[in-house]
Amino acid sequence: MPESPNNSSEGTRLTELSLPLYEVVKRQITEAIMIGKLVPGSVLPSEVALSQTYGVAVGTIRRALMDLTNDGLLSRRRKTGTVVTGRKPQHSLRLFFQYFRLHGLDGSLSKSVTKVTSLDRSLASPGDARKLQIEEGSPIVNFHRVRYIDDRPIMHETLTLSCERVPDFPQRAEEIPPLFYLHLLENYGIRISAIREQIGADLADDFDARWLDLTLPAAVLTIDEVAYDQLAVPILISAHRATTAHHRYVNEIQ
Repeated sequence: MPESPNNSSEGTRLTELSLPLYEVVKRQITEAIMIGKLVPGSVLPSEVALSQTYGVAVGTIRRALMDLTNDGLLSRRRKTGTVVTGRKPQHSLRLFFQYFRLHGLDGSLSKSVTKVTSLDRSLASPGDARKLQIEEGSPIVNFHRVRYIDDRPIMHETLTLSCERVPDFPQRAEEIPPLFYLHLLENYGIRISAIREQIGADLADDFDARWLDLTLPAAVLTIDEVAYDQLAVPILISAHRATTAHHRYVNEIQ
């Protein structure tokens, strides 16, 4: 189970992100089931114990457990307690991380493959520091990668993190795993629990033309993101530039 968060500071940050606390608890329990920390047959601690672990009210825990029970991930047994069923969520983490909300023009979900093209370390600019809530000049790691669907480049992106949050980060580009959010979860205990996006459009430049195999002039979709961990602390900033000639970026709200 996760470490006990600071209740007051967590509550303030989560409120700023408009994230219901029970949803955060649901995601963390779901992730624990998905990566095998909670195996089928495991009995969860009492609601009071869970409320102390997560630093939230008992009512918040009860709502999260009720939703997970309705989803089939948990079962409530009178004498035993709350038990992990072994049923997988409808939208598994691996599928979420792998498909990245890319759909074909016919509406079909498209599986993408990533290739990291560069990796470097530098010092945080004022903009980077503001977004990551770190000191200007702090060490950061940047890497660039390209997403392909059926061997066709459809998006290239630059991702930036604070070195302090990811000690022992891979030294070579080819060592960075393709499912990067899952890598953060499994190796650093960092759960991406919220993402803020700014979506726009721009004229493609020479860099876009190189990585997306475009003939200029052309247009690209731009997506600038800040991703937050389970305590609503910014952990990752990303800049995506994509061609929508054959695919669409779909953001579903449930």
